Amino acid sequence: MSDWTPPTATERRDLLRRSRTVAVVGASSNPARAAYFVLSYLRSSSTDFEVWPVNPKGGEILGLPVFASLADLPAPPDVVDVFRRPADLPEVAEEAVAAGAGAFWAQLGLHSDEAVDIAHGAGLDVVTNRCLKIEHARFNGGLHLAGFDTGVISSKKTRG
Repeated sequence: MSDWTPPTATERRDLLRRSRTVAVVGASSNPARAAYFVLSYLRSSSTDFEVWPVNPKGGEILGLPVFASLADLPAPPDVVDVFRRPADLPEVAEEAVAAGAGAFWAQLGLHSDEAVDIAHGAGLDVVTNRCLKIEHARFNGGLHLAGFDTGVISSKKTRG
């Protein structure tokens, strides 16, 4: 196992601030899936990322062309944001290294020591078990302590 340690909040913030392109591996056109929700957020006016959906099925998601693989991207991505099963992470880490990515980011609930070793060993910044959308919103004032910004402070009705 490598000498990798999970990045601090400051390191994650700095990574996001210096990044301009995000490849979303496992992007989905299904609005019920987290990969769709995060892709939608990354495309919103809340961020200024250029976003590249990646899914072997191809097609289009949210008006964006879907790339079949990281090798098909127009340029090396700053961040590869991964929505795949933990068993798939080492392969995606290898593809991220080959694509010249700057960072390998495994979404909330995802971690693989092997993928970390591959990506970190090749010099990529590595974040695992964190949601890129939540982290971005957190560092840019769009995240409530409960994890989202609904504008609702309480579910109790006021007496009036």
